[in-house]
Formats: sequence, structure tokens, C-alpha cells
Amino acid sequence: QVQLVESGGGSVQAGGSLRLSCAASRITYNNNCMGWFRQAPGKEREVVAAICRGGGTTYYADSMKGRFTISRDRTKNTVYLQMDSLKPEDTGMYYCAADNSLKGWLRSATNWGQGTQVTVSS
Repeated sequence: QVQLVESGGGSVQAGGSLRLSCAASRITYNNNCMGWFRQAPGKEREVVAAICRGGGTTYYADSMKGRFTISRDRTKNTVYLQMDSLKPEDTGMYYCAADNSLKGWLRSATNWGQGTQVTVSS
């Protein structure tokens, strides 16, 4: 089982930026694709973005395109989510997740982190 540890959450005013990090304990086939989901209070979990190791494929939810950027440092087994122009509706718990394929990641990711809270005030 791969352990995923998130960091970088916090509180910021609207228009501000945050960078989240997700470090995987080791490289395995099961974390070929890594990325982020988020869940706001009282709402369902939603996709944010993912990146897959093989071809550098990235995936973004439509509402995140242009504001969020996902990247990966293979040497550190770490994925980053740069979030700019943050809005109050971006508030929520952000979870790192990993799976061996993008399809699997979108459907039901195998490994999950504990989450990091992001709060954006107006």
C-alpha cells in the first residue's frame, strides 16, 4: 500500500494562491496517476486534477482549467497543485489520490491521503 501525505493547505483571501503537495511513500505501478479531489461541506467529492507519469498526461476539471496547475517531481515522488486566483467556492478538503491509470483514478482511485484543508475567504 502506498502512503500519500498532503501538505500546503491553509487559509487565504479570494484572489490569492496556494500550493498543495502530495508525497508518495514509494513508486509503484499503483501510483502511476496521482492527483487531487476536493470536497466542500455538504457537497459531493469532485475531481480537481490528475497527472500520469508515463506520458505526462494531465487532466483538469473544467472549472479548474486556467487557474490550477498540476505538476510532478519524479525524483521526489511528489505531485503539486498550484492554485491561483482562488475563490471562496474553492474552499474544501483537498485529497490526494493515486491509481495505476487515469480511468481507474477517475472511477475509483486505489490510494488516498488524509486530506488538507483549503479555506478561501471573500
